[in-house]
Amino acid sequence: METLMLPFSPRYIILTICAVVTVLLLGIGLADGKVFDLVLIPSLIFAALTLLGIRDLTQKSHAVLRNYPISAHIRFLLEEIRPEMRQYFFESEKDGMPFSRDTRALVYQRAKMVLDKRPFGTQEDVYRDGYEWMHHSVAPKVHAAGEKFRITIGGPDCTRPYSASVFNISAMSFGALSPNAVRALNAGAKKGGFAHDTGEGGVSPYHRENGGDLIWEIGSGYFGCRNRDGSFDPEEFARVATDDQIKMVELKVSQGAKPGHGGVLPAAKVSEEISKIRGVSMGEDCISPATHRAFSTPLEMMAFIGEMRRLSGGKPAGFKLCARRCYRPESIRISSWSTAMKAAPVPRHWNSWIIWACRCARASISSTTR
Repeated sequence: METLMLPFSPRYIILTICAVVTVLLLGIGLADGKVFDLVLIPSLIFAALTLLGIRDLTQKSHAVLRNYPISAHIRFLLEEIRPEMRQYFFESEKDGMPFSRDTRALVYQRAKMVLDKRPFGTQEDVYRDGYEWMHHSVAPKVHAAGEKFRITIGGPDCTRPYSASVFNISAMSFGALSPNAVRALNAGAKKGGFAHDTGEGGVSPYHRENGGDLIWEIGSGYFGCRNRDGSFDPEEFARVATDDQIKMVELKVSQGAKPGHGGVLPAAKVSEEISKIRGVSMGEDCISPATHRAFSTPLEMMAFIGEMRRLSGGKPAGFKLCARRCYRPESIRISSWSTAMKAAPVPRHWNSWIIWACRCARASISSTTR
């Protein structure tokens, strides 16, 4: 008896109704030819729904469709439109991550050169915990004409220090970014007087086109300065690093999205151009190992950074890592959870990054913005 009542259970009732209605409409149409044309389209609709339900019932990919044929598709439809529903009906102007609707609107307005001013104060909750602001002064300091917000990076052993902006373009590799994206970022760096970090993917021709200042980052794969076996090639590094457009060199130890882990660019994504720029073979995975081959201890790392400075002709040399405390050399860049490309599995974004608190009494910090 339970088996006979199964088609009328909540799980299968929609399929049952569609099948019964299809049979009834076809029966009415065949019995009375005058109404056949009227019931044809409804019959086809319910017949299609019945076939869809039978397909749901027999497929083995989705348990929810197998258990709730036809009706379960409503769930997938709602999931599909969920972001739009939330954005247009439920999300406030201040919600949304990583950028709120207010912030996005401001960017769009400025990009289109339209009015971006808003009268009558702010809608922010300025009394909430964690709200940040700048105190203005009744007696502000008068800045000298032409003074810019820049920091000179380079210690006593650095023969070619660099005057860096306090805001720069963080590391994003060619290959992760398209040629046009790299061109656009470097053009912006040129216009704004910023430094453009190349990322560990090497210095591409697109980094050079617009002449913006570059910070050349090398990682454990030594892309752009490696031997065929993947080891560091000092001669090739010196050839590239002495270019006048490259203002600083940087060693990537780790990044906030995946501390202690390497990276892989699958062979299918290694184009001929990427192969040439990075110095890797076509048809093979492009691997960034979890550890460096050129050093294995902190002291060896510092010696290697010193060698990078020497090979670059005395330019500032620093390192990038995910860490709590930082000490010295000329520049240290901290990579937090909000990394530029989010090039890591989602659970790592949520749980494996390190909240950093950096106390560097003697170190110069190269600030970056994403």
